[in-house]
Amino acid sequence: MTTTSPEAITSPAAGLTPAAASGPAPATAPEATIADARERIDVLDDRIIGLIQERMAVSAVVQRTRIASGGRRVHLSREMEILGRYRDALGKPGTPLAMTLLELCRGRI
Repeated sequence: MTTTSPEAITSPAAGLTPAAASGPAPATAPEATIADARERIDVLDDRIIGLIQERMAVSAVVQRTRIASGGRRVHLSREMEILGRYRDALGKPGTPLAMTLLELCRGRI
């Protein structure tokens, strides 16, 4: 059985100092925190994209149904309601976000 001396474990060559080896675990490095947060953002972005695609499909159903019943494809008062909801929830940047979303959802039918 081979044993390693404490000096070998805490030597500068091993990358540890006696204080680091015996002290509390260091806080998570900023790089690790950033990497973890970016992974979470990627997961959230995937979910957001999926929800937008689902919204586009539902919107297409509404548009087809409205046209089939003799109505217009776009209902401006409904769009204004959506713009207001995004603005109220997200502030001024919510308006262009909602505009982009509405543009995506108008699509082709």
